[in-house]
Amino acid sequence: MIIVTGGAGFIGSALVHGLNQKGIDDIWLVDDVDHPEKQKNLDNLNYSRWVGKDDFLKEVPGIKGCSAILHMGACSSTTETNEAYLRENNFEYTQSLAKFCMEKDVSFIYASSAATYGAGENGYSDDESYLENLVPLNLYGASKQWFDLWAKKVDALKTIVGLKYFNVFGPNEYHKGDMQSMVRKGFMQIRDSRKLNLFKSYKPEYGDGGQERDFLYVRDAVAMTLFFLEHKDIGGIFNVGSGKARNWNDLASSVFLAMNQEVNINYIDMPESIRDQYQYHTCAEMEKIRSAGYVESITSLEEGISDYVKNFLIPDKHLA
Repeated sequence: MIIVTGGAGFIGSALVHGLNQKGIDDIWLVDDVDHPEKQKNLDNLNYSRWVGKDDFLKEVPGIKGCSAILHMGACSSTTETNEAYLRENNFEYTQSLAKFCMEKDVSFIYASSAATYGAGENGYSDDESYLENLVPLNLYGASKQWFDLWAKKVDALKTIVGLKYFNVFGPNEYHKGDMQSMVRKGFMQIRDSRKLNLFKSYKPEYGDGGQERDFLYVRDAVAMTLFFLEHKDIGGIFNVGSGKARNWNDLASSVFLAMNQEVNINYIDMPESIRDQYQYHTCAEMEKIRSAGYVESITSLEEGISDYVKNFLIPDKHLA
């Protein structure tokens, strides 16, 4: 039996779908189904049990027959300001599951985040010797960093796997509100107004819409995650990205193309509340996961957006 926390969420439900594609359906799905789109994420998935996240935590000490926990559940809002909530939900919850897995010799793969890299002033290396140098820009990133540092301190990274997901986009993210990818938000803007809004730049070295991100299609995020499930001898922290920095203008143009619309980008002021926390460049260093044996090709930004828009957003479909 495999347990997937955050299983009704974006990457979590995509992982359940990926496991189903491999013929695996003895899955405990852990999540609070608190949004209609989360229920739609589950409607076409196969799993043996659903349990709420608080009830699950109470059951953890007595769980038997579990071969792996894929821990994707967390508060993923980069604007969350309640530190106590993030400490309990993102750090202490993860810590409890990790301790169980290490005690019971159960594989543990958890979601860290590229938000731990902050503004990138110390690079984007997933070498664990650099962990202490990272300075997250927000409390969400800090909450992920807390656990990474704890795992290193207790020497857990020899056996557990932490994955630093970069800017993942794709089907089943529809419940995420402001945390949805710009692909989905841009699609809806173009559908409704035939234009797409992007933030202006406040750094001279980047033009408007020229801020850069490492965008990754969700099917690649799933493939990289399940690679570690199939290679239980590997431990450590790994980046999950494309290894290429692309800008928001590239993304916007690809969405317009996939919708067969003329490019019409409108540059708007960035809210002052996030200007000091805004990342202008992210790019995953991918040598470590490649050296670990991951050899699959990675979907290009254009191909990923085309598939997402044409096969999921336009027909309003979820993974199935």
